[in-house]
Amino acid sequence: MKTRSVIRGVGAYLPSKVLSNDDLSKTIDTTDEWIKQRTGIARRHIAAPGELTSDLACAAARRAMQNAGVTAEDVDLVILATTTPDNTFPATATRVQAKLGIRSGAAFDIQAVCTGFVYALTQADNMIRLGQATCALVIGAEIYSRILDWEDRGTCVLFGDGAGAVVLRAETTNGVERDRGIISTKLGADGRFYDSLYVDGGPATTGTAGYVRMQGKEVFKHAVEHMSSLVLGLLKAEGLTTSDLDWLVPHQANIRIINKVGERLDLSDEKVIVSLEEHANTSAATIPLAMNQAMERQLFKPGDLIGLTAMGGGFTFGAALLRW
Repeated sequence: MKTRSVIRGVGAYLPSKVLSNDDLSKTIDTTDEWIKQRTGIARRHIAAPGELTSDLACAAARRAMQNAGVTAEDVDLVILATTTPDNTFPATATRVQAKLGIRSGAAFDIQAVCTGFVYALTQADNMIRLGQATCALVIGAEIYSRILDWEDRGTCVLFGDGAGAVVLRAETTNGVERDRGIISTKLGADGRFYDSLYVDGGPATTGTAGYVRMQGKEVFKHAVEHMSSLVLGLLKAEGLTTSDLDWLVPHQANIRIINKVGERLDLSDEKVIVSLEEHANTSAATIPLAMNQAMERQLFKPGDLIGLTAMGGGFTFGAALLRW
């Protein structure tokens, strides 16, 4: 018998304002066709004035909790992955905790950019396995619209605002192959590429938030390599192959990256969850948003083997393997 972290609920939230590719073409030199061909993105959601990252996070979390059938009294851990916190400090997770009426356990933020959700999921899983938590709320929430240079078509067309969340519960399993829950995770980072994807501001440098800056070709190359190799490594360690994988939920950055990762893993398009057309790159929120879409489409079935994988600025990278 052993303890596993089982996903019991998924939830998502996207702001009501939608900015289409055609809308962007009115303010910058681009077209709907140009954006779709290069990214697979058709539209993105934009947070309303006064709407905070904690608001998006709470909306997604409430839906995940409702779907999981848990209350605030059940939750004893809140981890929020975000690059766009409400304030420099304290952690936005503590505001989320208070808004949701959660009164016990730890609450903190994780900043690993687009890999943030996988980092947060890994930390929650570790704490559950060690008996430090029994019911964790893991959230990815971002408002990238406020750190974009809206005159830079190389970046502003790529990102959007949104939030996704999952509820993890500690459950005792029999230790057999098809037990539900998170099987394994793997995290990594390579700080040599810090300047390949970053925001040119911060409290210790400029005192301002700054804007996203990116070396697209460098990011593309490393994203394909890390996102695919991490999944292969996790499968190999468990004595599994890509043929055992029922679904892949990759970070939703760019359709060309997603397609290349699928090719590296020898997966058919039907096994790869893609949702970025509707919400663009929402950084730490993309994986739970994609999972939520898959849930709404009733794609995941009990016993399915699912891989999650991401890469973000830093560079950070991570993957997880779980049984639904």
